[in-house]
Amino acid sequence: MTEAPALRPAAGRGPGLERCHGSRLSVEDGALVLRARGRTRRVPVGDGGVARAVFVDTAMDAGRDEPGRPGAWGEVRLQDRDGAQVARIPLGEWLPEAPALPERAVQGEQLLERTGVAGLLKAAGVPLHIARDRTGPRAGSGKGGVSLGPGPAFPLWYWCVRGVAGTLWFSAFTVVVFSDTVPAWLVLLLALTALCGPVARLTLRAWTRLRAGRRRVTVLERVAPSPAAGTGVTARFLRDTELRVQDRDLVLRDLGGQEYWFARSGPHAVKRLVKVLDGAGLPVGAELRGPGEQVRAVFPWDLWFGGADGAGGWSRLCGASGLAVSERRLSGRRTWPKGPVLGTGLLPRTGRDARRMARFPGTAAGVSSTAVMAFGNLFSVVQGVRVADTAPGPAAVAVAAGALGLVLQAVPYAVHELRGRLVLDRPAAERTTNEEARR
Repeated sequence: MTEAPALRPAAGRGPGLERCHGSRLSVEDGALVLRARGRTRRVPVGDGGVARAVFVDTAMDAGRDEPGRPGAWGEVRLQDRDGAQVARIPLGEWLPEAPALPERAVQGEQLLERTGVAGLLKAAGVPLHIARDRTGPRAGSGKGGVSLGPGPAFPLWYWCVRGVAGTLWFSAFTVVVFSDTVPAWLVLLLALTALCGPVARLTLRAWTRLRAGRRRVTVLERVAPSPAAGTGVTARFLRDTELRVQDRDLVLRDLGGQEYWFARSGPHAVKRLVKVLDGAGLPVGAELRGPGEQVRAVFPWDLWFGGADGAGGWSRLCGASGLAVSERRLSGRRTWPKGPVLGTGLLPRTGRDARRMARFPGTAAGVSSTAVMAFGNLFSVVQGVRVADTAPGPAAVAVAAGALGLVLQAVPYAVHELRGRLVLDRPAAERTTNEEARR
C-alpha cells in the first residue's frame, strides 16, 4: 500500500527551520489538513468543500509576471462544485529546493510531482485540471479562500513586536522632526521603541536556538563531506555541511544552516542514488533522483566523497537511505550536472559570500531594516543630548538606550565577521578531519 503524501516546505534556516520540522500538508479523513507552527487547518473534500483543483502554471503567461513576485512558481486553486475558490496551494512554498533554483526552473507536471501536490490530490480524490490562462473561466478569479502554505519563517510574536514598536517610533519621530519643542516623554518613547528592534532580534536568536535544542528527530545516519585535497574547503564548510538520513526524511544542510528536506516515503519521495562516472570511469558526482527520474540534488564527488573517508561515507549513505543505487557514465564532452540543480553552490567562492550565507536571516527588508534600526538608535542619542539641559533624567535614559541599541547591533555583526575571517572561512588544513572541524 502506497503511503499518502505529506508535503515538505521550501528550505529554511534560522527561525525558518521551524517550518521544515513541523509544517506539513496531508490528507486525513476526507480533508486536506495543514499543520503549521502549532496550528491545524482542515479543508473538507467533497460536498461543501473541495471538488476540483486547477493548476495555474505561471510559465504559460510568464510575460505578465514580475521577477521575484509571490506565486511566481504557480499555484493550485481548489474550487467547490460551483467554481468558487475554497483554498489555494502556493507551489513554490512546498518545493524543498526552491530557494536554490531560479524561478520556474521546474514547471508543469514536473513541479506537481516534485512538490507532491499531484499525489496529494490523487490521494484525496480531487480531479486536477490545468489552466492555460490564469484569467480564463476554468482558473477562476484567483480571489478568496485560505492559503495552504507552510506559514511565515518568522514567528508571529516577532512581527507583532516590530510592528507595534515601529508604528510608535515613526509617530514619535514625525512629531519630533516637525516640532520646535520636544517634550521629554516623547524623546523617551522614541528611544525605547527604537531599542525594541535590536532587542527583539536578539530575543529571536535566543528563541531560535532554544527551539532547535528541543526538537526531536530520529537520525539514522549523518554523512559529513570528505573532500579531496585541493578542493579549497573551509573549516565552516566541514563543520556545517552534512547529509542526514532521518526516519522519514533525507536532509541536506548547507553551511548557511539552510536545510532541504526530502520525503523518503509517498509518491513524491526520493527514489534513487546515481553514481555518475566520466568517460574514463572515474566518479564525478552523485545524483539524488525523485519521481520520473528527476534530479533533486547533486553531490560533487570531490567535495563529498573524494577524501580518505569518502568511500565509507558513500557506503553509509547508500545503506542508511535504503534507496536504489545505480551508475551511469557520461558520454563525450557532456557536462555535469545539466541545468540548475541543488548542490552545485554549497561551497561559496569567497569568505565574504560564506559569511553572508551564514548570517542570521533577516526580514524581506534586508539591509534596509538594519539601517533603519541603526538610524533610530543614533537619532535617540541625538535627541537625548538635545533635551539634556531641560530634562537630564529622560535625556540620560534616551542616550543610554540609543547607545545600547547600537551596541546590540554592532557586537553580533563584529563577532560574526571576525570569527569568519580569522577561523571559519580560512582554508581547512589537509589533515583536518570532519570530526575535528565539528568540535
